[in-house]
Amino acid sequence: MIGQLLRNIILRNWGLKLFSLLLAVLLWLVLVPEEKIFSERRLAIPLDLYSIPADMELIDKDVSAVEVTIRAPNRLMDQISPANVFAKLNLQNASVIQQEYPLNPSIISAPFGARVFNLTPNKVRIRFERSKELELEVQPTIVGQLRSGLRLEGVESIPARIPVRGPESKVRDKDKVFTIPIDISGLSQTTEVRADLILPHPETRVPTQQTSVRIRLVIVEDKKPASAPRGRDK
Repeated sequence: MIGQLLRNIILRNWGLKLFSLLLAVLLWLVLVPEEKIFSERRLAIPLDLYSIPADMELIDKDVSAVEVTIRAPNRLMDQISPANVFAKLNLQNASVIQQEYPLNPSIISAPFGARVFNLTPNKVRIRFERSKELELEVQPTIVGQLRSGLRLEGVESIPARIPVRGPESKVRDKDKVFTIPIDISGLSQTTEVRADLILPHPETRVPTQQTSVRIRLVIVEDKKPASAPRGRDK
């Protein structure tokens, strides 16, 4: 009996009741001040660059981070942090001629429901150079001295040359790739060691990801010619 009564109360004029509920929600959204359901948060986040053309090298940029104001419902504010708000600038159409690139809200990635309200700065200066690759000679760096009676006959790098890639102003024919110092003080015979590489400029790199070479040190006995016997005095 009670169940039938409840069903009658709920289902009677259900269309009108649903309309009344929707109208009440709409009035609440309109009349309640926005600041009571939305908040703003200002963040400083790193500016990431991606899709740089393979034949170009990044030389310099004058902006490493941007400041962004995010507006979002209060229930989302715990998610508005540098951990899940990102600034990513697509540079697939970059060129060595263009040096200024606009920054706008479209580069910001934020949780669904959040909106970018402000972004500063509104541009970034980026300088590119064309990439250049050359094979450069490897120059072993030898330190220390062999003990008496031994001589360093030869030093060979395997390989003798390696490819080096970087901005065209930093990759030159006259440059060499050095190894870290190789101490020969304790050696007594021909030896091969592995030595890490030191590139000519910080902006350069080895495209093959090679970080070391084999160095062959040829050590021989230092045989001095015997002195001629002195003639007998007459």
